[in-house]
Amino acid sequence: VISYIDASLGVMPQEEAEKYLGLLKKALSGTLGRNLIDIVFSTQQVVDSDEHRLLSALRDSALKDSAVRQAFYQKVIDSLDMGDSNYLILLAHDVYDVPYRGKDDEAQADASDQVFSYIVCCVCPVKDSKIELGYFPGENEFHNCAPGQIVAAPELGFLFPAFDDRSANIYNALFYTHKADEIHHEFIDAVFHTEPPMSAPEQREAFETALSEALEDVCSMDIVQSVHEQLKERIEQHKESKDPEPLVLTVREVGAVLQGSGVAEEYVDSFCEKCSEQFGDGAVLNPDNLIDRKRFEIKTGNATISVDPEHSYLVETRIIGGRKYILIPADEGAEVNGLNVRITG
Repeated sequence: VISYIDASLGVMPQEEAEKYLGLLKKALSGTLGRNLIDIVFSTQQVVDSDEHRLLSALRDSALKDSAVRQAFYQKVIDSLDMGDSNYLILLAHDVYDVPYRGKDDEAQADASDQVFSYIVCCVCPVKDSKIELGYFPGENEFHNCAPGQIVAAPELGFLFPAFDDRSANIYNALFYTHKADEIHHEFIDAVFHTEPPMSAPEQREAFETALSEALEDVCSMDIVQSVHEQLKERIEQHKESKDPEPLVLTVREVGAVLQGSGVAEEYVDSFCEKCSEQFGDGAVLNPDNLIDRKRFEIKTGNATISVDPEHSYLVETRIIGGRKYILIPADEGAEVNGLNVRITG
């Protein structure tokens, strides 16, 4: 430990306080299900467990108990793998007056009937800055400025307890990860002692494995295109609805998407069994983690083709003269490395 900080944002210079607030807010940003992941405690953990007791003590003491803070810092230091980088652990406590909502569902900020007390934590890499030329007014010249150490955006963080239905939920924490494919399982295990959730890339890989193993030889281009398009359409409809809850589908609902794509029931049943093996019984799936709605990519042994998902239906497969081909219409012309070319025949 190089340095300890114990200060109120209220007494800091405004610009400095805003820098700290900016870092803390980052730990509450991103997409639910990708960057923001629910951590669920068991009833036994809430009743009697070291990990829940420590988090509750941090909140209940409003971070004023130095022994509890030190215990938390040490737990993070002993577990977190950040490579060779130094890092800053930012831990903050705050209370939020939850606005009262009347029968007309209008918020009344001055009639709050409950207070949400919470802690928010983020872990930020600290990196050495480069030596740069700087202006020295007294000498009216430019000289090398001594390098300092710069705090980068948070790599991970969490909110405890979670804020659900306008109140505290002590059975949940909200975990933040900057990179959807790096959720620091070691931190989750040490701090929350729960089974680490699957990252978004792991969910997509598990979905693709279940799909390919269940469909086997009938996994055609048409089926994959149809599944991709139907899931993409559901994501866009949910986005337009402005529903604050993340979109989730049961395995059976995803199976219905397969049926709508022309897959026989026996293969759908096999897919559901494979999903149970990959995700566990009773799992719900986030369609945004199952497909890349911004990209439709086709790979062969010799080439990679990227198609705008809006026009993925244009891709066809054909067998011509005994050879397999992937065909894309080029009626509107084509470019090779930015150069317009003619297609003749």
